[in-house]
Amino acid sequence: MSSTELPSVPPTSVLPEPAAVRVAEGERLRSVRVPGATLTVRFRPPARDGLPPAFHVHGLGGSSLNWSPLMALLDDVVHSEAVDLPGFGDSPPPDDGDYSITAHARAVIRCLEASGRGPVHLFGNSLGGAVVTRVAAVRPDLVRTLTLVSPALPELRVQRTAVPTGLLAVPGVAPLFTRLTREWTAEQRVRGVLNLCYGDPSQVTPEGFRHAVQEMERRQRLPYFWDAMARSARGLVSAYMLGGQHGLWRQAERVLAPTLLVYGGRDQLVGFRMAQRAARAFRGSRLVTLPDAGHVAMMEYPETVASAFRELLRHATDPAAEGGTVQPDAQGDPGPSADTGGPTATTETTRG
Repeated sequence: MSSTELPSVPPTSVLPEPAAVRVAEGERLRSVRVPGATLTVRFRPPARDGLPPAFHVHGLGGSSLNWSPLMALLDDVVHSEAVDLPGFGDSPPPDDGDYSITAHARAVIRCLEASGRGPVHLFGNSLGGAVVTRVAAVRPDLVRTLTLVSPALPELRVQRTAVPTGLLAVPGVAPLFTRLTREWTAEQRVRGVLNLCYGDPSQVTPEGFRHAVQEMERRQRLPYFWDAMARSARGLVSAYMLGGQHGLWRQAERVLAPTLLVYGGRDQLVGFRMAQRAARAFRGSRLVTLPDAGHVAMMEYPETVASAFRELLRHATDPAAEGGTVQPDAQGDPGPSADTGGPTATTETTRG
């Protein structure tokens, strides 16, 4: 094998038993076998029977844990589940080693079909935002509403702070990075991730930091961790290059479901300037901009994102709800985040 190739992925049957993942209070895990993959799904039992289903998809390097703060705030209006994409979280690599956007979307579709829960309120962050955009475009029957938090959709001018992440897609970079950072502790790696993904990393609680370090230590023991990261990054870059009906922006225009877009003003991975383009692409979308948020607003400002989703839900189920530009105070103060002290948000609604 040349130095520019990624290491092969061993069959899931011979992988070492991974350490147990953290399960937040009120959550449970289940395993779903679909063609080509075994997926771990995190879920919260609903507050009452009959609530509509919701399904959450994380970003590059993330896991279903990224959605725990938001899921806890929505358990009175939806029955939430969050998936670990193949090779991430507690899910082993896909059988065929395919980490393309199409393959991730196919895994999500098969998971939804296997559960029989569709149509769902579908959520996606970053890479997961690109994945669920494709799902919503090709399988509208599975999607009630679409909520995108900093979706990784193609940008012509990528921010310099996002370049190192994109370089993971280049053959040979991931193995080189692992060699160069061999001496880094889990704490150092977590601080680097927080500095990249959060608008204000200092607002992360000591308990939250400790949990993140424990998860990083668990992931570093997985032999396929960097392989999954590099191949997924390569899959995302490849999706950026697609044109025509398979291009992500073209597929965004095909989405029929009511859509909520959430963008952070301090996002170092997805350009804040893309918010208006996304609002134009997704017909009838509602755009929420959070000037102080970074790349993972559902973790930094879960109460604000929950409030915005409740508003989307009200508009999606109430034909008499009016569109137009709305300020948060007119909808009811979304309230401060438990960790960060409450942002100033702007909400706009566009018509298709």
